[in-house]
Amino acid sequence: MTAPADAHRTAGTLRTAAGDALAWADSRRADFALGEDALAADGEVDRSWKPLGELAQVCATVTRLTGPADPLHARARGLLDFAWQETREGELFLRLQRLEPFATYPLEVYAALASAGLRHPAFEQAAAAVARTRGWRLTEQDPTRRLGVLRAEERCGIHRFGRFGQAPPELPQTWLGGLPEPWTFGRDAGYALTHVVFHLSDWGRDACALPPDLVAYLGDWLPPWLDTCLEAGLWDLGGELLAVAAIVARTTGEDVPGSDWGRLLAARGPSGEVPLDDRDLDGIAAGPGSDGDRYFLHHYHSTLMAAFAAVLAGARPAERPAAGRRPGGQGAPA
Repeated sequence: MTAPADAHRTAGTLRTAAGDALAWADSRRADFALGEDALAADGEVDRSWKPLGELAQVCATVTRLTGPADPLHARARGLLDFAWQETREGELFLRLQRLEPFATYPLEVYAALASAGLRHPAFEQAAAAVARTRGWRLTEQDPTRRLGVLRAEERCGIHRFGRFGQAPPELPQTWLGGLPEPWTFGRDAGYALTHVVFHLSDWGRDACALPPDLVAYLGDWLPPWLDTCLEAGLWDLGGELLAVAAIVARTTGEDVPGSDWGRLLAARGPSGEVPLDDRDLDGIAAGPGSDGDRYFLHHYHSTLMAAFAAVLAGARPAERPAAGRRPGGQGAPA
């Protein structure tokens, strides 16, 4: 466990890191903005909707875990409002849904904003109508992605298997849900397991939703996996694993060693941005232009994950609800 003085110092460091990361994201609003090709059939979703959706997802959790008077809350709320305006207050989701009715990414991005109270009723009605079709329900997806779609549906009032709080049938089919041999961990498995935890815990807001066997398994094996990724300079995956560690810690009370955070924070750039990995970016400018675009793409996700993990690490421990009750679930007030 971390000593009280060290814990206080670490908490202050993490707040500063989260603030710097969100400030960097705020300074790059133009890079998160949707371009004229946002509705194009051949548009690059990974360079438009994906960054905006990830910005919204992280900021929604930050606003949920911080008070209105907290500067982190204010910064995240401003970025959420920016993201909402980029979607024309949700109107672009409706247009996307009409263009690509069976694409899941519009629902997934919208759900991140809806979780922060930003809603477009007409889109939700249209999405619910499509979700009732066999074509939507039979779309082939890997189990981890399916969990994400189920979470997005839940946020939009679409209930496929009752409440999401009940273990989805896809969980045992995921890498983490199957409790695999720990030596089979690799980069792809790492990203899969982090997203299983994110989806089950509603991106850290309901840490108590994690099944006890997963919590115990992660308690045993997450530390060496995290150490391996940080040692290899995989800062993006390392940040996601630190977020998972923070979610698990909210239920167990165990602290993440400061040395793990120290390695990630030492990799930051001059404005608090975090690179994806240790690839050499010498000569790539951080400002506007093609180099700036490359710099943004090599930093935005890992920077958001660092902010996400840092805020989770500073959040109050979660309280396990009494048997048969869970926050927001049936039998408990929302």
